[in-house]
Amino acid sequence: MSPTLVANSCRKSRNTGGGRQKVTRKVFDESFLSLLFLLLLLVAGCASAPPPAPPTPPQPFAHEIQEFLAADRTNAPPKHGVLFIGSSSIRLWKTLAQDFPNHPVFNRGFGGSQIRDSVNYAEHIILPYKPKQIVVYAGGNDINGGKTPEQVLADFETLVAKIRAGLPRARIAYISIAPNPARWAQVEKVRAANRLIEDFTRRQAGLTFIDVFPHMLGPDGLPKPDIYVEDRLHMNQKGYALWKDLVAPYLN
Repeated sequence: MSPTLVANSCRKSRNTGGGRQKVTRKVFDESFLSLLFLLLLLVAGCASAPPPAPPTPPQPFAHEIQEFLAADRTNAPPKHGVLFIGSSSIRLWKTLAQDFPNHPVFNRGFGGSQIRDSVNYAEHIILPYKPKQIVVYAGGNDINGGKTPEQVLADFETLVAKIRAGLPRARIAYISIAPNPARWAQVEKVRAANRLIEDFTRRQAGLTFIDVFPHMLGPDGLPKPDIYVEDRLHMNQKGYALWKDLVAPYLN
């Protein structure tokens, strides 16, 4: 081969190799840019995505309600009975059936509850039983929790409306908030809430107000010390005997 042909062949080879390098670099650059674009989209998506929702906390008194439902499956309360519902003063009324032997009474009180809790669980422990009468004791925990007498009344009105919607013929009796010695500092709010609820019951057919408040006071105007247990909040047997006599005339 002549020197001229060799030189031309080398130059052609160098030119062809340079072309391959340019094509390779172009493909690499395009792949890199595509990957970078995808990464930017991923980062932007993560930044704009809402944070995961916090876990839903368990509903108050859900355990107690589940226990009621479990008991209903094995020992269902009587239909068209007299349902006692509310806070711990109802829950601790262990002699309810013995105190009212001529009435199909049953207890669905859960300690610490407020009126709003009975509203929230009405579909579980009020309406399905189809009681002919509901006796409610609640409101003291509401006031102790910071609610005003007006808020207590509003919650009771909501409870009545919910019962009326599902059980229009059921009678409702409200036991007045008791004058507990441990919460005596709240007595004026208790009196105000009792007055508001009593006025409301007088304007509504099928509602009854059972005023236990004055009967739980001594001659000095203070709560009788001998009807309470040591916590000065809940009643002893003597206190429930007093309630039995006061509530009995209002049962159907």
